[in-house]
Amino acid sequence: MLPLLLLMLLAHSRWVATANVTNCISNVKNIFILSGQSNMSGRGGVFNQTSLTGMVNLTWDGVVPPECQPNPSIVRLSAQLTWVEAQEPLHKDIDVNKTCGVGPGMSFANTLKSKDPNIGVIGLVPCAIGGTNITQWARGGWLYNEMIRRTKAALQGGGTIRGMLWYQGESDAIELEDAQLYKSRLMKFFKYVRKDLQLPTLPVIQVALATAPGPYMEVIRKAQFGIKLPNVRTVDAKGLPIGPDLLHLTTPAHVQLGQMLADSFLQTQKSLDVHAGEPGPPA
Repeated sequence: MLPLLLLMLLAHSRWVATANVTNCISNVKNIFILSGQSNMSGRGGVFNQTSLTGMVNLTWDGVVPPECQPNPSIVRLSAQLTWVEAQEPLHKDIDVNKTCGVGPGMSFANTLKSKDPNIGVIGLVPCAIGGTNITQWARGGWLYNEMIRRTKAALQGGGTIRGMLWYQGESDAIELEDAQLYKSRLMKFFKYVRKDLQLPTLPVIQVALATAPGPYMEVIRKAQFGIKLPNVRTVDAKGLPIGPDLLHLTTPAHVQLGQMLADSFLQTQKSLDVHAGEPGPPA
């Protein structure tokens, strides 16, 4: 009798969890775009593993810190354009040619939930692809079009696009010409995203580089901090823990970065709320 009772309780708990997620999926209110390259996609906990045959493969260690644990009211848009419960790795079916691990997205969403309990259901739209140059994100290209397509698909069930998290630029630090043109290319990118989503004041939180595979990282960082568009904020990843490849952030670093992104977004919202409350010009 006791085993049967335990099975019934287990089945009930799974049904309740499924029902909670299903209810949240139908009530997504706050949509965030996650875009850029590998450090947005997430490489936390990804390491080299040598097999018995001598082959070296990248493997995720499967460690999910408390700050990145699933929450029934945090969902993600899958590659099939359906809302599913968000779990690490968020980009596992998006950045499919690379081994994905922990990124900043879950820490960001969980921090928002803890600091703003009334925010409601959060929907994450993963779009980041590792190793990509800013020119590959140019308007009309496959990456750009796919990001816009996924974002518009996320709106089909209702909700509002609240912001875009952007972490990219490492690949542009390899060649001097790319680094020198980065600022103008990035500004065009942000402007086109806002235009094509019809959101002229869309909050954008970008991450200033912590690492780069080329010699021009400081040129990229200067460009990133030099972006002066309204509602574009920059958080600095420099100084966060770096993995043994000297390029990708560690899992603890992604936890911290997600919290930094959430704090920056909340500051943006406070600023928007203040301006919204200001009286307009006299008639």
